[in-house]
Amino acid sequence: MLKTHRSMAVAFVLTLTANTAQATDAAAWDKSLTPLGAEKAGNAAGTIPAWSGGLTQAPAGYKGPGKPHVDPFGTDTPLFTITKANLDQYKVSLTPGQIAMFETYPNSYQMPVYTTRRTGAAPQWVYDNTRKNAGSAKLIGGGNGFVDAYGGIPFPMPQSGVEALWNHIARYRGTYVVRRASEVAVQRNGSFSPITSQQEAKFKFYEPDGSYAGLGNVMFYYLSFTKSPARLAGSAVLVHETLDQVKEPRQAWAYNAGQRRVRRAPNLAYDTPIPAADGLRTADDTDMFNGSPDRYDWKLVGKKEIYIPYNNYKVSSPEVSYKQLLQAGHLNPAYTRHELHRVWVVEGTLKPNARHIYSRRTLYLDEDSWQAAVVDQYDSRGELWRVSMAYLKNYYELPTTWSALDVFHDLQARRYHVQNLDNEEPNTIDFSQISPDESEFKPAALRRRGTR
Repeated sequence: MLKTHRSMAVAFVLTLTANTAQATDAAAWDKSLTPLGAEKAGNAAGTIPAWSGGLTQAPAGYKGPGKPHVDPFGTDTPLFTITKANLDQYKVSLTPGQIAMFETYPNSYQMPVYTTRRTGAAPQWVYDNTRKNAGSAKLIGGGNGFVDAYGGIPFPMPQSGVEALWNHIARYRGTYVVRRASEVAVQRNGSFSPITSQQEAKFKFYEPDGSYAGLGNVMFYYLSFTKSPARLAGSAVLVHETLDQVKEPRQAWAYNAGQRRVRRAPNLAYDTPIPAADGLRTADDTDMFNGSPDRYDWKLVGKKEIYIPYNNYKVSSPEVSYKQLLQAGHLNPAYTRHELHRVWVVEGTLKPNARHIYSRRTLYLDEDSWQAAVVDQYDSRGELWRVSMAYLKNYYELPTTWSALDVFHDLQARRYHVQNLDNEEPNTIDFSQISPDESEFKPAALRRRGTR
């Protein structure tokens, strides 16, 4: 059984004192928890420090929104490196999927481990909303949605696995995001061919002047236009992500540039394979997990200290080419950074009458941000099959913690897929542009925008 920390137990006591409120004692919150519900205190060994506000200021040399991020910790050197040879010393702080990576690639896979820096942070208004949500948010539909929460983490003191999962799904990532990036499927021999797209996301759940009542069951809008290669250029996908997907399933449309037609894409959910990922990523693998939780029974296992990708600025540096970064089997370890952090462990088991290619999936959620850092996925036989890793970093211009790259490993095929590569693009993700009207995310606008 995973060790549950003392302050986590305090949080559970608070949650159990009321049916409709997660917490009623503000003094207890202030004493032991961060504004997003993590433990402020460090660990007993001193290898995880206390949270002291996170990273909220850009380092010197940062040129502003849309420009590459300067590494605030560029002078850090690894404390040690985990390899196949010394793996047994560190297994207690690794996930089964991470251990399997060493077994699958014993001669090349490594994890450089650095000093833990708890850089997780968010704007004050997100903190304020999170505190409000703690006293109002409630699950509905057996956990397939929630009500009475807005603009912050819905369940900062989770009582169940599905509440913790919703914290990941509904975490803060800005209000409007624009990004041009590539994704690649890296073959066993290391070869790859990038597919580049222009992506936009409007997070309706995080509009500062909005409210839960005004959501209309829409959490966010997502739009992606393929830019290259030429054979795919012009095609587009539009998604309206709903809050309760059992009541109202995700709405999706696809634009085919060759046919110049917009069509509904009702199957863009659950285990539908994503074509650009060459069969290595399902629709609900994206963002480590997205969409409706209704096909799984979710268990909150507890907390554990795990070495997870954190403060990864080198993997997205313009000084590192795709060829340098993308090796056969996995990313080049020289550009990765791992730190010891506390994570919430959430396990999803496929319901008896549900269908999905994964019989079980275990998510490891960073306690300071609720972002899933590692996900282990099991096949129909119960064998470990795929391992997803989010290489987290702090986007200090907001601030928020989000992934620099998402990497999806197929241990059986020995291939992997990478999303959000922008090292070789002139600009990176931009949170500063004015959020467009919702009409720009309607099916009627898809064809018009696809022909620009």
